[in-house]
Formats: sequence, C-alpha cells, structure tokens
Amino acid sequence: MIEKIDDLANYDAAWLEKKWQEIWEKAEVFKTKAGVAAEKNYYVLEMFPYPSGRIHMGHLRNYAIGDVVARFKKSRGFNVLHPMGWDAFGLPAENAAIKKNVHPAKWTYENIANMRSQLKPIGFSYDWEREIATCDPEYYKHEQKMFLDFLKSGLAYRKEATVNWDPVDNTVLANEQVIEGRGWRSGAIIERKKLSQWFLRITDFAEELLDGLQSLNNWPYCVRLMQERWIGKSSGARIFFEIKGRKDRLEVFTTRPDTIFGAAFCAIAPSHPLATELAEKNVDLAAFIIEECNRLGVSTEAIEKAEKKGFNTELKISHPFDEGKEIPLYVANFILMEYGTGAIFGCPAHDQRDLDFARKYNLSVTTVVAPKGKNFEVENEAYTGDGLLINSSFLNGKTVEAAKEEICRKLEEKNIGNKTTTYRLRDWGVSRQRYWGCPIPIIYCDDCGIVSVPEQDLPVKLPEDVSFDKPGNPLDHHPTWKNVDCPECKKPARRETDTFDTFFESSWYFARYCSPKAKNAFDKNEVANWLPVDQYIGGIEHAVLHLLYSRFFTRALKKCGYLDVEEPFAGLLTQGMVCHVTYKDKNGNWLFPYEVEKKGADFIHKDTGEKATIGRVEKMSKSKNNVVDPEGIVKQYGADTARLFMLSDSPPERDLEWSDTGIEGAYKYLKRLWTLANKAKECGLDKKVLDSAKDKALDIRKLAHKTIHGVTADIDAFHLNKAIARIRELTNALEAISVDNDIEKSVLREGVEVALRLLNPMIPHITEELWQALGKQKYLILETWPEAEKHLLVDDKVTVAVQVNGKLRETIQLPKDADEESAKTAALAEEKVRTAIDGKNIKKIIVVPNRIINVVAV
Repeated sequence: MIEKIDDLANYDAAWLEKKWQEIWEKAEVFKTKAGVAAEKNYYVLEMFPYPSGRIHMGHLRNYAIGDVVARFKKSRGFNVLHPMGWDAFGLPAENAAIKKNVHPAKWTYENIANMRSQLKPIGFSYDWEREIATCDPEYYKHEQKMFLDFLKSGLAYRKEATVNWDPVDNTVLANEQVIEGRGWRSGAIIERKKLSQWFLRITDFAEELLDGLQSLNNWPYCVRLMQERWIGKSSGARIFFEIKGRKDRLEVFTTRPDTIFGAAFCAIAPSHPLATELAEKNVDLAAFIIEECNRLGVSTEAIEKAEKKGFNTELKISHPFDEGKEIPLYVANFILMEYGTGAIFGCPAHDQRDLDFARKYNLSVTTVVAPKGKNFEVENEAYTGDGLLINSSFLNGKTVEAAKEEICRKLEEKNIGNKTTTYRLRDWGVSRQRYWGCPIPIIYCDDCGIVSVPEQDLPVKLPEDVSFDKPGNPLDHHPTWKNVDCPECKKPARRETDTFDTFFESSWYFARYCSPKAKNAFDKNEVANWLPVDQYIGGIEHAVLHLLYSRFFTRALKKCGYLDVEEPFAGLLTQGMVCHVTYKDKNGNWLFPYEVEKKGADFIHKDTGEKATIGRVEKMSKSKNNVVDPEGIVKQYGADTARLFMLSDSPPERDLEWSDTGIEGAYKYLKRLWTLANKAKECGLDKKVLDSAKDKALDIRKLAHKTIHGVTADIDAFHLNKAIARIRELTNALEAISVDNDIEKSVLREGVEVALRLLNPMIPHITEELWQALGKQKYLILETWPEAEKHLLVDDKVTVAVQVNGKLRETIQLPKDADEESAKTAALAEEKVRTAIDGKNIKKIIVVPNRIINVVAV
C-alpha cells in the first residue's frame, strides 16, 4: 500500500527520486526470479564498466538505454535479468599503485564503491544481488579452471612468439596498446621480442565464427563486417620456391597467384627461421633485424605507417614457371611471421607496398594485369583492378579469376603448391606480464615440465604483499609467491608469473550473471534459461576484440561441456558517444565548460574575463576538459531530467551533443508534465463517457492510442528519441484540453495515464510519483504495458494537400474517402486557396483521393 499524495504543488526531484529508489529496493521489484522457463525470460545487458572511480556521461547514456529496455520488457510480462558488475583487473590499477602508493585491490574496491554510489541515485533497474567483480577470487577461480579444461582439450597451448615489448614497463602489450609505435603508458618505443606465451586456439573456430555472423541479424551490419574483415578469410595458393644453393624450399602464401610472372623479389619476416639462421653468420643482417625490425613492434598500424625497409640476403629464388629467372630474397620489416607463412613474393605492379619497396631497391616492375582492351604499364601507382593477363606466358589473355584457377592447377601438377585458404585471424595470446590480473594456474617443474594446478588448490590468489618499486612484473620478482612444490613429484618448482589478458574475464562474465552464487562457473539449467543475451548494449570500440573473443569463448566452453549455446549475444546495439564543444584560453590551454560563459557573440573565461576560443564538438574527454559531471547534473536537475535528455536528443546509435539548453529543456518538460498531471488529478475517468467522445475529444483519444501503438514499436526498434517525441506530441495536445465537461475530463485523465505509463521506462521516478498522485495503489513499474484499442487506430479523417497550379497553398482535414464534389468544395473554401486563384479562371480541379487536390487556374 502506498500513501496517497494530495499536494502536487512543487516538483522536488531529489526527494521523490530517493523515495522511489528506497521503495523499489525494499519491495525487491527488480530481483530476478530463478528457475523460470527460457521463453518467459529476457536478458538485457550493458557492457560492464572498468572501475575508474567516476561514472561519465557515456556510462549514463549506455545504462539509460539498457534501463529503458529492461523496464519495458518487465512491463510486458517478462522475467527480466538486468545485472551490473565490474571489469576490475587491468593496468590502470597498477598505474595508481605506482603513482599514489596504494595497493591495486584497495584502489579498485574503493572505486567500485564510489561508482556504485553514483549509479544508484540514477534509478537503474539492476538486480544488485547479482553484482560481480572480476578481481574477486570467487570469480576468477572459475576461469582458472576453464583454462585448465581448455589445456586438456587442446584449446590452450604455450609457444614462443614475437610480441610487442615495452622496454620501460617490461611487459607485453596488445596491438591496441601500441600508439604510433610507442607504449600507451610509458611512451617508450616498442620493440619486437620473442617470448614464451600462452595462447588460445581461436583459429580453430575461424570458419565457425565467420559462418555464425550470418545468424546475427540483430547486430549492426558494420559490426558484422568488421568481424568478418578481422577474421580475414583469404583464398589463394601456397607456393614452394626453390632457393638456389640450398636443399630447403621457401613456402609462400599469396592471394594473387595470377601475378606470379610479375614477381620481382621474395621477402621473409625478421623472425622467420631462415632469417634467424642467416643472421647468425651475418652481423649486418643481425643489426638490421635489431635496429630496423625489432623496434617496430608487431601491430598492423605500426607496420603500415613505417617506411618499408629490406636487407638483401644475396640468396636467389628460382622462378617456378619462368625458367632461368632468378629473383632476390630480402628480409623485410613489413613481413610478420604470424601472418600467412611469414614469407611473400612481391609483385610490384599490382601491390602498392611492393611497388614502393621495388622503387626503393631498384627492382624490376613488370605489369601482368591490364584493363581489358588497353595498352597499359604501371608507373607510380600499383594497379589492383580487374583485367586480362599480359606478359604471363600461358596465362596471357585470361581473366584474373581464370588465371588463378589455371596457376593453381599448374602448381599441383608440378607438385610445388596448391590452392588453399588462410585467415588473418591469429591465435589469442593471453599472457601478460603484470600483477593486477588473474594468475595463470600453471606450475613449471624441472622434472615434470608444465603442470596444471590441481583443481582443489584453485583459486591461485595474488599475493597481497606486492611491490612496484622495480620495472616489470611484480609477481616475477616477488621473493616467495612464485616458489611452490610440484603437485606431481613434490620437488621445488615455480609458478607461472604471467597473468591473463583482461579480455579473458570479460569473455564469459555475461554467463556468470545467470547464476552468480553457483558453486561451479554456471548452473547449467540457469545458463540454458538465459543465454544468449537477448539485448547487449555497448560502444562500437568493442566491435571486434571483446565481441569476437566472447563468441570464441562461448564456443570453447561448449566444447568443454560448460554450456550448450554458441552465440553469446542475440541482439547488439552500439550506442554513440556523448560529445561536447571544446574551449581554450588565449594561451591554448583547454578549459572546462563551467569555466566559460557566453556574452553576446563571444565566449568569455569566467575568472579572467578574457575571450575564450570555441573549438570542435568532440567526444567528452578528460584530456580536453570538455566533460560534464553526471553526478552534478543529477544533483542539480534530477536523474529523470538527465535520462530524458540522453534518450530524447538523438537516436541511440548516433553521437549525442551535450548542451546546457538541452538539459534545461528536458527539466522544463518534466515540470510541465507535473503540472499536467496535477490538472488531471481532479478529473474522473468514465469508460462510458470516453466512448461517447466526438470531434476534437475523439481526435485526442485517437492520438493517445496511436501513441501507445507507435511508442511500443519505437522501443522495440530502439527509436527512443522518436518514442519520446510521440509522447510529447500527446502531452502538448492534452495541455490544450479545457476540461469544461465530463468528456474532456475523461479524455484528459486517460491521456495523462497513457503518457505516464509510456514514459515510465525513460523517466521512472516522476512517473511513479504522478501515478500515485492519481490515486493508483499499484506501483507503475508493476503495471502491464498499455494496449491500444484497435478501433481508435483507424483514421476516419485524412490530411489532404491543396495546390494551386502545382504549388502547395493549404492542407485540410477531410473525411476519409470523401466524394470528389465535397473535396472540391472544401478546397475552394480555404482563404489561402482563394487568394492564390485571385480572379483567375478555374480550368479544372484534379482530385487524388485522400492525398491531393490541385486547382488549375489561368
């Protein structure tokens, strides 16, 4: 039972929002029921945040979108799972440990507490009992077991690999952590280094991951395309080239075997076994590999931007089809051992990278593909288009595709190659040389080799007495933690000191939410009832790695018997960024928005009075000071105002530009809604009276039910800004009702109730308060979603355009399917139409039923 409100004089957002949050929490209205059949469940999830200590506007927008979906589905009868947790491992915590002399765990858990306290006042419908933090041993012990199961099934392995090495932080960096050839944290120039690393065999699932994209119809096309390109399926040929003076052959993979007669050189990666062998006897080559190659890193971005350089090994490669032709073999800085076979043949005429390389080292350039019917020769720009083969012996005159088929046939005939398929996707290296991550549960024994930590000894916990006073991995130089007896022979052994890449934790957290208190990683029945996630929401920046790793991880877990689904996320929405204009002072220093005010046509620094420069609208960023604090906005205007602005300003998938006028406009609308509900509070609602409504009152009733119909479809399609616009159109019409009689009173009351019910997922606090004020006893969140009365969706009037000589002069309302004479009479009765005719003779009037009336006058 809720206490009825009689006084709606003042809208006090802070008071009523706190009130309703306490009511919801006490009543456990957002607690998810376990054991409910899958068809009655709906799982909505926003990508969980890193606990940096402060929520930002991007968080607010992301979670507001998810909350609308969760509340909407709850009102439509679903048992909703809407959880929250924390992606809590990672380098920023180690940064804080170094800079602030605080333990990463203390820093992380304090930040979690801070962010939780910032999120709760916004009124999100989370089931906080399912909250998880990935740095909790009760969480990561399960992923340690998963890894050991992956190892047993052959999905995990250890090998030596070339990695991005930060020589200052003494750690491996992912390609994404290499910014313009430098470490993202230290700024040091990245080097290539060979290290023994743990890998997961994501490449075993390359074709499955590619095929699975076809079933993800509720994902944005651009995300599916990005994943497809990342997987990078390539059809081509494997060719074995003879190396003059050696018994071994050079294996090359190429997607353009048709250009074989244009080959001008071969090149191998600096870490290719042949390069390593040659460098042992050639100090100049060894120096080239160290100075020009290993300092480049292994990220695609670094390689693409770097100047292409090579070292001539003086070895010659025999052309497989052009007898007597020999081409040089180079070690090149732009070839990676991890891609293809670590060796290429270069055809300069038809690959710009190869052309640049050839020009640099004065190599031949032979055009072998030309546009049909043209005399053509490549000069400074490689030709990559279609055409016919030239200068290519038995391939001359063939199309590119026909030449590919023919050359593959010849390769197999000569037993020097074959048609094959390869992928750009590489196995996932999960080893990281850092403290604040999940320990890899492996022990190294001199006698037994690689030994798994016994399951009963999980979790392998991080030591608390850790020091960051030396560069590199604190676990590696911890005096005791790494020393342990071998579980098999009991002799002294050594723990693995690498920890998992943090993508490891985020690749399965969505499944843990289904049964976060389960003894095992998942309760299999609960996972079956909830997965895949019905609607996943997050930034486009996670389109490839996080989503791809999660898709792989789910398949790997299925292979190991953990669950029975393959795709983790049935639906995906990638929301846009929150942006703000940027400001600078006269010295070029970034200014915060609150430091600037507008005076006339200029922007002024509030403190100095000096003119400020307004810059571009950019993503909110601390580095540019163009941030607005969500906590301050909520305190000043209320959570509902912030939510309304975030949801109404632009479509969820597009960037949103923050503006003070926008947030103030949202606040003013809530006060208007408050006033409108106060007006409706005095009105009764009589169904018989409603059914007798005519004319304008009936039009407003129809508008209310059309709004129900439209908003329902809009939310299902994530057109949240359109949904709010429809509701505002309705409330504008309701404000104009005079309530002079019982029909108008009933129409107003019905319309306001409809508006409150439709607005509840977006602005839950004020609508709950107003619902109570209208005398309702049931919480609005527990009310079922309104259904439109179908007969009120049928239009008996249509809007018709009236033209004079083809130019629009007026629009009029006519009965649907009005007869032609009535339409003509109504059109000619309009003053603007008569003025446009102005004494001219009406030659004819053309009537297009229900659409246009065109008066032809001369």
